[in-house]
Amino acid sequence: MLSKKTKYGLKALTYIARKKCEHPVLISEIAKSENISQKFLESILLTLRKNGILGSKKGKGGGYYLIKPPKEISMAAVIRVLEGPIAMLPCVSLNFYEKCDDCPDEDACTVHKLMIEVRDNTLKVLENKNLNDFIE
Repeated sequence: MLSKKTKYGLKALTYIARKKCEHPVLISEIAKSENISQKFLESILLTLRKNGILGSKKGKGGGYYLIKPPKEISMAAVIRVLEGPIAMLPCVSLNFYEKCDDCPDEDACTVHKLMIEVRDNTLKVLENKNLNDFIE
C-alpha cells in the first residue's frame, strides 16, 4: 500500500511540473491547492530535494522547482525515495535485499517466486512512467 507521504509527494511533484514556470513554487501554494498539511509537505519536499529530484531557493521568490525535466523523473525513482523498496518482501528487493529469517531455501519458496513476478511487473510499470505522463 502506498503511504500518504508518497501519495502527497507525487501530487506535489505533479503540481510543480504542471506550473511550468520559471520561478520556484511556494510550499503554501502547493499545500493549499493539493489539500496537504504544509508541515507534512515541507518534510516530503525536503526529502525530494535531498535526493536530487527537487531544488529549492530560500527567501523572497523562493520555493521548490524540478531539477530535471518531468520526462526524466521516473516514478520508480520517486517511489524509492519516498517509500523505500518497491519489492513487497526484502528477499526479492533489487536495492534493499535481505534474506528472510523464516525461509531456509529461497529457490524452493513459492512466496518468493510470486513476489519476484510482482516486483518485476511493478517495476516495468513504474520505470516506464515518468512525471511528464501525469501532466499531459
